Amino acid sequence: MKILVCISSVPDTTSKINFTDNDTRFDTNGVQFVINPHDEYSLTRAMWFKEKQGASVTVASVGEAAVEATLRKALAIGADNAIRVNAIATDGFFAAQQLAAIVKEGGYDLVMAGRESIDYNGGMVPGILATLTGYHFVNAVNGLEIDGDIASVTREIDGGKEILSASLPLLVGSQKGIVQESDLRIPNMRGIMMARKKPLEIKEPVEAITATKAVKFEKPEAKSDCKIVESVDELVNLLHNEAKVI
Repeated sequence: MKILVCISSVPDTTSKINFTDNDTRFDTNGVQFVINPHDEYSLTRAMWFKEKQGASVTVASVGEAAVEATLRKALAIGADNAIRVNAIATDGFFAAQQLAAIVKEGGYDLVMAGRESIDYNGGMVPGILATLTGYHFVNAVNGLEIDGDIASVTREIDGGKEILSASLPLLVGSQKGIVQESDLRIPNMRGIMMARKKPLEIKEPVEAITATKAVKFEKPEAKSDCKIVESVDELVNLLHNEAKVI
């Protein structure tokens, strides 16, 4: 079984976020980038299929040279090879078109992507990618088993879960639950050394359309100071006369 895991390189949640060019571009200076958490769940599950069922695992990302550090980490975790599309992922549609070209060329049985990235939270890439490739698609996946060419997929729905059966080739949008946080892997020294020798292929982007444009970014407003109230009467008075919510 051939597995492709789509990797997005995202800012660490502890990074200080700033914008440049009149708040139209994200400022990457001083920002630490990591594997998108939803993608890391996918990668960890793919490693289980590699170890238990002999699958081969390729990781792919769209980005400039800086994303290679993230791909090397995926290789150190255990992926067999990596592909970087040498282009800035201007939006989800553009990224999906680049990944679709990789999927079609590679003939993968299973494509795994996080349900969304934690930077832009667009949640559009997996669905668009499935449409472009013609793969069966299940999103919000928190459980995946494969027997032969049939997959049993568990997905989150309002108020519960749904269990589906689908044939390969299949594309899933993964989230926490497909593996637990305790299952995530930290590269060891042997993995890091081996990752240096594993192939990382650089592909030039295919002709593609950019469908959206960032007009402006804004930071959330600073939180107001907390006010401590001593009694219910004071709370009611503040809600009525100051907040005007009752």
